[in-house]
Amino acid sequence: MNSTYPKPRRMTRLFGHDGRIVIVAMDQPAYFGAMPGADQPGPLIRSLVAGGADAIVTTFGIAMAYAADFGRAGLILRADGGNTKLAPNALPGRPLYSPEDALRLGADGLACMGYPGSRWEDPSLRDLAALAAQCHHWQVPLLAEMLPMLFENPFENPKEGITPENIRDAVRIGAELGADIIKTQYTGSVESFRYVLEGCYVPVVILGGPKMGSDQDLLTTVREALTAGASGVALGRNVWQHPRPERITAAVAALVHLDATVEQALGMLP
Repeated sequence: MNSTYPKPRRMTRLFGHDGRIVIVAMDQPAYFGAMPGADQPGPLIRSLVAGGADAIVTTFGIAMAYAADFGRAGLILRADGGNTKLAPNALPGRPLYSPEDALRLGADGLACMGYPGSRWEDPSLRDLAALAAQCHHWQVPLLAEMLPMLFENPFENPKEGITPENIRDAVRIGAELGADIIKTQYTGSVESFRYVLEGCYVPVVILGGPKMGSDQDLLTTVREALTAGASGVALGRNVWQHPRPERITAAVAALVHLDATVEQALGMLP
């Protein structure tokens, strides 16, 4: 994390003393509905926290129903949404919740999307900027998931437009609009992701995306992103749909906070 960046005080509740963070994103059911692995949110959340998750991104409903299960972990409220897989046409999410809503829940931050380069660029970036201003007023950290989507339906072809140049521009745009943390796609190599990070002055974490082929693929991606200079991860289904969520979380946390090797992290799994 850039130590010169003026951070909301609540950022210290999210990031470790090393300036890094392990986020688990559990907000996908708001779009996909019932999903394997998410049937019992309470025990799942407790296992992620026990494994070392610093924060969890989740929905208003989960935050209300399972507040006691978050323990020491930070809570980041998904602020936008309202669109689901059941819609006949893919649409971007719109603002649903405010910083005041987050504070009433005891949340430590908010999360929203940004789609530069897509047909949804204007509304998504306007919503992001407005939310950033509100978050600044309330001193609530804002995580912006910045994806340069240059295609019609991001849920059918999520890799189109994901180039180092586009990712570099997208993360910088998110920072310029006022986000405190940027979540984005890893670009596939240490060199290309270092190029992305050189253009951004706020912490950047990588998303996990669809389920990866193996634990080694996941942990290698995390290790490479950290080597490039990422401030951590914001992983979803690759963690909470894992057969042993607590152990894979602990393995990722060892990479992020202990600078473990991939081999050492793999050794923490059965």
